[in-house]
Amino acid sequence: MKSYFTYLLIFIGLFNVHITESKENRQAAQFQQWSTIESKVDHLVKSYLDLDIFSGVVLIAEKGKPVYHKAFGLADRERNIKNTLHTKFDIGSMNKTFTKVIILQLVEQGKLKLEDKLRDFLPQFDSNEYAGVTIEHLLNHSAGFGDYYSSEGFFELPVSEKDIESLVQRIRQIPLLFKPGEQMEYSNSGYILLGAVIEKATKKTYHQVVKERIVEPLGLTETYVKDKYNVPERAIGYFKNMKGELRDNAGFVEVPNPDGGFQSTALDVMKFYREFHHGHGILKETTKMKDEFFRMTRDHLNTGGAIPHAGGFNGANSVNFEILRDQITITVLANMNEPVAEQLGLGILNIIRNKEPEQPSLPAIENIYLAYTEKGIDYIRDHFESLTVNFHPTDPKALILNQVGYGFLWENQTEKAIEVFRLNTELFGAEDANVWDSLGEAYLKNGNKKKALKYYEKALKMDPKLQSAKDVLEKIR
Repeated sequence: MKSYFTYLLIFIGLFNVHITESKENRQAAQFQQWSTIESKVDHLVKSYLDLDIFSGVVLIAEKGKPVYHKAFGLADRERNIKNTLHTKFDIGSMNKTFTKVIILQLVEQGKLKLEDKLRDFLPQFDSNEYAGVTIEHLLNHSAGFGDYYSSEGFFELPVSEKDIESLVQRIRQIPLLFKPGEQMEYSNSGYILLGAVIEKATKKTYHQVVKERIVEPLGLTETYVKDKYNVPERAIGYFKNMKGELRDNAGFVEVPNPDGGFQSTALDVMKFYREFHHGHGILKETTKMKDEFFRMTRDHLNTGGAIPHAGGFNGANSVNFEILRDQITITVLANMNEPVAEQLGLGILNIIRNKEPEQPSLPAIENIYLAYTEKGIDYIRDHFESLTVNFHPTDPKALILNQVGYGFLWENQTEKAIEVFRLNTELFGAEDANVWDSLGEAYLKNGNKKKALKYYEKALKMDPKLQSAKDVLEKIR
């Protein structure tokens, strides 16, 4: 099976759980002087820079006024172009919030209802399988749609087949993961469909609607919603492979769409989320309260909790923390691999609360590779948790060994791949069918059809919907 490509998020962005503070730290922001905070944030950022895992922009604002706003590292390493306060970064799934706002605007204007069926706008979804899917299901990731990024051959598609219309056709061919409303599964596909609904309801292109309804009214002069490669002062995204070798992220998110990919600055991102949380210029409070996530945030108006919105993929990560009570905003945009912006943002949040921030470490995949090559598989087994601190908190940790294993497999080091995949089955095989699928693939590539068959069958028994295992078993049985 191909290695995972994940955008595992909860509600909007990468994770949207409130981050609370203890009673004794409720007024910590007032205890800290901004001048003191500046030196501490500088020191924390330097620790990330020293490991070469961060470059980007950090913004801290109070009631919309920046009190810390600095750029670090390079926007383009090949041409040695530095990041500036005007550098545009890919904000990833943050722009799902833009899509959500437009849907709620259309609700406010009576052009649609949250309980409306998807098929009312997109008749190609008129079969019984999709009969129960509502607009609200799509907003809340409970419709049953999965992730079109993981569909076969997606990354080989030409750019012309990654627009909304083409993706809707592709999504129509992917079965639902569950009945609408029964579960929650983060879905990029769902937000592509919302974009198509917006186009049908407004009779305009999605990108035109975003510009007219959000970008222009809020004065987001450095936010670009289309034509990614023509954006001025755009940061190129970078990530490291398991060996620590730097790669650019060309080809990952080529077309800005309703599920992600806008280019923006930290200042514009801060402005947008301040309006989302505190303003009434683009949405009435009563309309916002129709949204499940927004209702949740109202429970924390006076708690000092920080509401996060985030987005990211290989070579891009962004986060915005909003402390509603104190109207303090922390925005971090990075053109390096996730979850660096989120981890740095959490560290800054701790500094503001007069707590010690966690110190950064090398990415988990790089750490695991180094440990394997220097100390062997048993060391990884005994120290797995400490080696994998720097990994996205909403992603399953089975991904780490899976990616290292595939790294070896792609280099034709099948024995090493098998050893790593076997450890993955020891650690995560009880709940994750994919680790057995990967082990089966390694044995098949190594010429051991008998063992490959055994592990593919085990994977399929654990997850009867695992298409990769089905496909291989049809060929080798």
